[in-house]
Amino acid sequence: MLATRRNTRITGYVAVGVAVFTLALGGCGGSGGGGSKSGDTGSGSAPTSSATLTAAEVDQVGTVVTDSKGYVLYRFDEDSATPTKVTCYGNCAKLWPAATTTDAKNVTVKGVDKKLVSTVERSDGTTQITLAGRPLYRYAKDDEPKEAHGQGVDGTWFAATPTGAKAQDGSGSSSNGY
Repeated sequence: MLATRRNTRITGYVAVGVAVFTLALGGCGGSGGGGSKSGDTGSGSAPTSSATLTAAEVDQVGTVVTDSKGYVLYRFDEDSATPTKVTCYGNCAKLWPAATTTDAKNVTVKGVDKKLVSTVERSDGTTQITLAGRPLYRYAKDDEPKEAHGQGVDGTWFAATPTGAKAQDGSGSSSNGY
């Protein structure tokens, strides 16, 4: 009788653990938030009235673009540059909030060619900043300015260089590294 109760309790704990793990994976789009392309259009970020894109040196990825607070900005390979197309919505946008502005004309640059900077309207009506046609994002797991924990996530997320290209890691090839 005692063994039966213990086995039932253990089985219950395992079932709860599996359920929590499954929900966690489903909520973040896999290991790095690939993309939820569902109808949920949450952008995951509050637009700012103005934005600044700055070229900054970041350990392990080189010179990349940061926002006005010094956080690394990323590009997503599933988006397109020509024409500009945003694909990160819903759960994806919770992990990868869009770099947005409420004034497309008021995006300032430091070390980034202004001609490469533009915006695109997201399906939720917010205005996302683009670089060389590619929408830009923050990574929710970057806790401090100049962290690049999103570099190489899922083989589709890369810090953006001042030209809009993918940043490379110290060995010259893109990788997660975290």
